[in-house]
Amino acid sequence: KKYSADGVRVGMLLCSPAGNDLLFDESLTQQGRNFSNKIWNAFRLIMSWQVDPALPQPAHSEVAVRWFGSLLNRSLRRVDDQFKKYRISDALMILYRLFWDDFSSWYLETVKPGFGSAMDRDTRERTIGFLEQLLHLLHPFMPFITEEIWQLVSPRKEGESLMISALPGAGKYDRELIARFGDMKEVITNIRSIRKAKEIPFREEIPLMVRPGSGGQYQAELEPVIMKLAAVSGVEEITGDTGDTGDKGDTVSFMVKNVEYHIPLGKPVDTEQEIGRLESELEYARGFRDSVSRKLGNERFVSHAPVEVKHSSGHIVRRL
Repeated sequence: KKYSADGVRVGMLLCSPAGNDLLFDESLTQQGRNFSNKIWNAFRLIMSWQVDPALPQPAHSEVAVRWFGSLLNRSLRRVDDQFKKYRISDALMILYRLFWDDFSSWYLETVKPGFGSAMDRDTRERTIGFLEQLLHLLHPFMPFITEEIWQLVSPRKEGESLMISALPGAGKYDRELIARFGDMKEVITNIRSIRKAKEIPFREEIPLMVRPGSGGQYQAELEPVIMKLAAVSGVEEITGDTGDTGDKGDTVSFMVKNVEYHIPLGKPVDTEQEIGRLESELEYARGFRDSVSRKLGNERFVSHAPVEVKHSSGHIVRRL
């Protein structure tokens, strides 16, 4: 009554990893209820968008559709693998993160039309298709809300139900596109952090300068997404020595992989403060690297951790 049947099911599964004792925590059922609300709000947002058939698909939406399609197919393969291993809790966690982080926080924010604006038909149809596939995947864990939304999102025939529908099959996915989009999310997160630190309002567009490192390549195909989600007015690729930004004045910089990014401020930078910020970030990164290295050196952790956890942990250490 307090958290809903779906919320309790999710909460019980989140505290029931395969092979371990049940560590029940009522806050997890609250997390399950919040997840139900997230799904419902995403559905309401999508259905509120009006379509203009004459509109072409924007570049940022085209990239987002390709990325999430690949990510969904990869997730389908991973969920199927967890089912085969009877790791039901792990399968749910894959879908939880896919819906909450990737679909709601990144995909929908990228394709969302501006206030009072319409959406192109292609993007709307693909978004509805993604939502229906996600509802299929979540149905075994959350049968009530997924069935309710699935019946509302599109016209259904008499007797149609998710309960008697096959799960969608996994198609091909672009591993490189998923990785590039991950780097781009890191770029956007850095720009937003700089905006907050420098008190630059989001309504104020800012320029961005990019300098690829040795052997590095700036992914220009993802530029439209950066421009929309980080409120960037334009991107200029620069060359020359590191730190040389020509006549752009003082800038705040950061790096993602081996690509250097600069944001011109148009006002003097407090050098000591900037050095302190960078040293703090470096100290945190080193501590995180050491923590992951210790885990990878622990035979008990390595033998019991899921494959994707060990793979991602090793990838983090290599990058640092």
